[in-house]
Amino acid sequence: MFQRYIGLMSGTSMDAVDAALVQIDAQGTPRLEAHHSLSFPPELRTRLLALSHTDNWQADELAGLDIAFSELSAEVVRQLLEQADITAKEVTAIASHGQTVRHKPNSIPAYTCQIGDPTRLALGTGIDVIYDFRRKDIAAGGQGAPLVPAFHKQVFARKNQSIAVINLGGIANVTWLGHEGQLLGFDTGPANTLLDQWVQHNDSSKSFDKNAQLASAGKLQPELLRRLLQHPFFAKPAPKSTGREEFNLNWLQQQLAGQDISPADIQRTLTELTAISIKDALTTLPQQPDTAYFCGGGTRNPLLMERLTELLAPIQCDTTASLGVDPQWVEAIAFAWLGWCYEHKKPGNQPEVTGASHPVVLGAKVLHQ
Repeated sequence: MFQRYIGLMSGTSMDAVDAALVQIDAQGTPRLEAHHSLSFPPELRTRLLALSHTDNWQADELAGLDIAFSELSAEVVRQLLEQADITAKEVTAIASHGQTVRHKPNSIPAYTCQIGDPTRLALGTGIDVIYDFRRKDIAAGGQGAPLVPAFHKQVFARKNQSIAVINLGGIANVTWLGHEGQLLGFDTGPANTLLDQWVQHNDSSKSFDKNAQLASAGKLQPELLRRLLQHPFFAKPAPKSTGREEFNLNWLQQQLAGQDISPADIQRTLTELTAISIKDALTTLPQQPDTAYFCGGGTRNPLLMERLTELLAPIQCDTTASLGVDPQWVEAIAFAWLGWCYEHKKPGNQPEVTGASHPVVLGAKVLHQ
């Protein structure tokens, strides 16, 4: 027997809401049944980006975006159900990550904020909604991120193998699964977020550097790379997490002040920043992985994958597709699984990853009736 969950994920790129319809058996083993993605309307994305870049929030704007994002989430669920020929009654719950608009786990007080009204989502789909996955971990003294390592352990761990699972989303994070069942995980720094922001800054008609065309036309700038790598986040010990609050266009432009560097050269150097910071992060692991498996949108960046393969040698590099999970859908599946954990009262965090004082059941629930 199995239950169906829908995992909803929208990351720091703020380009689309991903929805994964997942069958999960009694042992917590997931199987992707169907998936669908819905791009942000340009006006909504512009407003969300503006909100994420200011601390001067207006209550009406925040409330309006909360509603608009929940309506987009409801629409992607409805389209997924139609595509999969599944009724709402056949789904146990939606597990919605929401859209992060602020993540400050090192503030006093520490906090994280994800919008996406779960009540409207439940009423708009006829399905119970599990949401607010990060705040309980922060309340327990953790970073609230990354949360996917627990899922990686459930799905990807291999007996007597040391592997790294590296998510190349807006922010990159690594999960290490050791020979003897050890688990570590932390954010390594920017993956796609700076790459995307720089492309959008130079050409508003583009949301990302397709096939790394801009980066491939540029030359690495060693001095700029050196300055970028001086960001204090890279020297922090784990547990640690980060986001747009630290790696954003304003920070990048501060590093570029007074420099005459072409957009292509900057894009090439930002690609190297992602690759180098991941390589450096792996050197801090207790044991070198035998294989590194990549997932997330960055796996579609041929230059980034080429550099990672070169820099990580002799570690073998592959994607999670070789482990039976499409690399583009790992995070949405992971949140469906975290919804299953909530329903079965199983902790969804890993204290050795987030720094929380103890394991906790993550999330809260809104009924559709």
